Amino acid sequence: MSKEGVVESRGVVEECLPGAIFKVKIFEIRAGEDYITIPSEEERYAQCTISGRVRKNRVRILPSDIVQIESSLYDLNKGRIVFREK
Repeated sequence: MSKEGVVESRGVVEECLPGAIFKVKIFEIRAGEDYITIPSEEERYAQCTISGRVRKNRVRILPSDIVQIESSLYDLNKGRIVFREK
């Protein structure tokens, strides 16, 4: 069950920037119940911060980690990391 007005997607952390910001290359966007894969020639990046739950549990996020992010419908270039996959 997703929140209203939020787009969920998956991506790979490309770079760690100062101030706990991460550059994430998005490779799948969730539409309804299934994910839509983005073609490799259409690279899409987002600058993401860590959500409170991930920060509270001290989850370590490094480059090349696969993460799930949430973005606003109005600005897909900024988001929040909500889960790091194993």
